[in-house]
Amino acid sequence: MPIALTDRLTQCLKEARDAQHEATLELGLARAGEAWTHARQLGFLSEQIEAGRLRVYFHYRRGELQEMLELSQEVQALMRPLGASAPLCELLRWTSLAASELGDFETGLNCANECHELARALDDKRVLAAALNALGACFERMGDPWQAERLMNEAAALVRDEATAYERVITLNNLCTTALGEYHLMRDSGHEKACQEALQRALHYGREVRPHARQLGELYALALTDSNLGEVLLLLGELGEAEPYLRAALAQAQARQFDALAGRVHCNLAEMALAQDDLARAWSHVLAVQDETTVLFNSYQALRLHRVAYRCAKAEGNLDEALHHLEAFQRLERRRSVAQLMAQSRFFVSRLEAEQARAAADQAHRKVDALTARTQELEAHVQRDPLTGLGNRRFLEARMPGLILDCEQQQRPLTLALIDADHFKQINDQHGHAIGDAVLQQLAQLLRENTRGSDLLLRYGGEEFLAVLPDTVADRAFEVCERLRQSVEAHDWQDLSPGLAVTLSIGLASAPPYSTDLLISRADAAMYRAKHLGRNRVALA
Repeated sequence: MPIALTDRLTQCLKEARDAQHEATLELGLARAGEAWTHARQLGFLSEQIEAGRLRVYFHYRRGELQEMLELSQEVQALMRPLGASAPLCELLRWTSLAASELGDFETGLNCANECHELARALDDKRVLAAALNALGACFERMGDPWQAERLMNEAAALVRDEATAYERVITLNNLCTTALGEYHLMRDSGHEKACQEALQRALHYGREVRPHARQLGELYALALTDSNLGEVLLLLGELGEAEPYLRAALAQAQARQFDALAGRVHCNLAEMALAQDDLARAWSHVLAVQDETTVLFNSYQALRLHRVAYRCAKAEGNLDEALHHLEAFQRLERRRSVAQLMAQSRFFVSRLEAEQARAAADQAHRKVDALTARTQELEAHVQRDPLTGLGNRRFLEARMPGLILDCEQQQRPLTLALIDADHFKQINDQHGHAIGDAVLQQLAQLLRENTRGSDLLLRYGGEEFLAVLPDTVADRAFEVCERLRQSVEAHDWQDLSPGLAVTLSIGLASAPPYSTDLLISRADAAMYRAKHLGRNRVALA
């Protein structure tokens, strides 16, 4: 055995570990690469795996995600035959996050699910919490921050009493990023209250994580924490408070070659400069993203860059430049939306959730066999709206998961309709609340008359109704809802009160994706579009 080569391997691994701790990425990448070569020559598997994981880490932190994904596949192939381990779970988590950032959701979800399976086999709560965070991050990048936040909160609850600074930093930073993603997804969509609530949650997470990040002392975590908090404060209009955090994050990212993070902070500082009417400084940050970073930008970062560059060019009056960036932004946004929808249609119910839902359904069936008729009667009563006799939100929660899962597994169509009585407040104000209640009761009856017994009907809240139409494509659902709308418009409302007229605005959304929350959100947007177009109409998502 060549002793000199073995000694050099040991030295390279030590220097690479030190570089990881000190966040000297370029040196670490060089030493880890050298160690990888020597370990492969010598046939030292454990040393090659360690060197490979270090190389993956350095590429990841530098934002070189494509290189990182290709190398990760090699290292995973070396590690899998050795069985489940915390290092393999961590490698899969990094890979899942990088793939999702690049829009490769199939790889992202596959790695996140494998990470979760291995964590369960290890029976390690901390590793399992990190795996749930990775799965949540995939959903956030797929356009579903609500599902992401649920999974991340589940991870936090899992290790609540045992969490170290490491788990807290991962979860809280991910929750902050997810809340920011929810804001960016809904901004300029008319959901201002939801946008502000998302920012307030992000602010809470951003402030809560800072002491844990300082305790952990990991330089990337500190820079990311400052970047997240600075961005939240910027979006809230607190420019004076936001700037020190963003400047600190940029200085750390530039000093340590966290190139992707530096690009994100430059975009935020450009947005700040625009808010302060400092066009020259805004342009300097836009140009710095291109000059100072060496990574190939993924689509999400490129979107941010083109958006702020468009705003700079527009403010400057350079319409050709503005149009160039606007078209680039729209092209990337369209690609990202298509990738998200394709991923949602194929993977929106993950293997984990499908297994849990099926297990819960089986358990529920066993329990029902043992329940008395009285218990069933009481349960049915709890799931009904007392005014209209339709189902309520509990009814939706009880019936929808199983229906969604069956439709997805059998690839059956499903359409959801969100139905709103137009100007209902005026009806209550002009005719009285008793008449308003009678209107809701008659609307419920008309809804029953115009749908099938297999459809799920419920009062969703106030003057809103929800109809879930299984085995119904969008065109057929449009016909059903148009017939309902015409029936309501033609109904003799004068019998209830002179001068009374009632119309409906209806929004439709069809699966895929097979997700209750996303379908309701899309139907809600379609319903608001129907109102915007003049009410008394049906609109498709």
